[in-house]
Amino acid sequence: MTDSLALQYAQALMACESISPARGSVFDTMEALLVPLGFTVERFIAGADDPDPAHGGPVENLFAIRGKGGRHFAFAGHLDVVPPGDGWASAPFEPEVRGDLLYGRGAVDMKGSIAAFVASLHEIPEEAGTISLIITGDEEGPAIHGTRALIEHMKARGTLPDICLVGEPTSVNRLGDMMKVGRRGSVNMWITVEGTQGHVAYPHLADNPIPRLVAILAQIKAVVLDEGTEFFQPSNIEITELHTGNPATNVIPAKALARLSIRFNDLHSGECLVELIRGIVEPGGGTLKAMISGEAFLTPPGELSETLAAVVEEVTGIAPEASTTGGTSDARFLSKLCPVVEFGLCNATMHKLDEAVAIPDLDALAEIYRQVTLRLLSA
Repeated sequence: MTDSLALQYAQALMACESISPARGSVFDTMEALLVPLGFTVERFIAGADDPDPAHGGPVENLFAIRGKGGRHFAFAGHLDVVPPGDGWASAPFEPEVRGDLLYGRGAVDMKGSIAAFVASLHEIPEEAGTISLIITGDEEGPAIHGTRALIEHMKARGTLPDICLVGEPTSVNRLGDMMKVGRRGSVNMWITVEGTQGHVAYPHLADNPIPRLVAILAQIKAVVLDEGTEFFQPSNIEITELHTGNPATNVIPAKALARLSIRFNDLHSGECLVELIRGIVEPGGGTLKAMISGEAFLTPPGELSETLAAVVEEVTGIAPEASTTGGTSDARFLSKLCPVVEFGLCNATMHKLDEAVAIPDLDALAEIYRQVTLRLLSA
């Protein structure tokens, strides 16, 4: 029995070391897979002139399109991966088949899904309709110069999708058991309280910022944002760091800092949450800096989710749960353009040592993507 196209393509992509931000060889490989299938492939670098290293540039992005007129179906994903870490049983960028598993960084998150989609295209005729691939090299990083730049590129060329499927690894215990119809939003905040450094034996000559920071955090921790909704779990505020930078036992520090992370549902906006926390921090004597990573979004039940669910059940025998759990993804940006749903491989090994995908899942996923694409294009 010969290796399937999905397996061959996954191995080719996984063999390219593409730690975020990804550029170069992995995009060369991707282009080489798409051009013979009739796609026009457009690649560009974003963020090369951005002086802020925290923004993660420069980043390579790829937009590929085939077909004209009719409905426009887009598949979105990322070719960048997280660093592999030490302790793998095999080389992380030398994909290895052991039994019915394919091991290597990116197997499930998410080169395997991209490979499955490209494999499905061999069974989708060009006349079926307009198909595009929105592929970034910066989903695992700051996501400043990745999908956002691709969206601007698509707007400039006047080619926006009508419907989009993101291939993130959404399945939990078995391929097909979960799809994502939305995601919570994310905002990170940094609180700074200034004081005056001094000797602990002479507190009247110093101003300790720590008690004020503790009082601020106590107020924040008492906030209940909501009780959740039909589609979303409750929003939560988490204190993720406390810091004074004080190595001495007999010194009152001059500054105290804390970091918050809020994951929120569609009852809130990032800006409203920033102002809520600012209203606690500033009266308490602190200053606030915030970065909104993405807003919450929901694709209500409808044609996209219903078609996907029907196909998944036909292929796998499982009716997928429609969920909004988990972290953020680039769907938060694409949801501003059109209805978006996420569906992909099992996520149990993503970001872990010895990341692996079941080879039969690659073939099943390719079939799911093929049927979903054809049904939505013909609707």
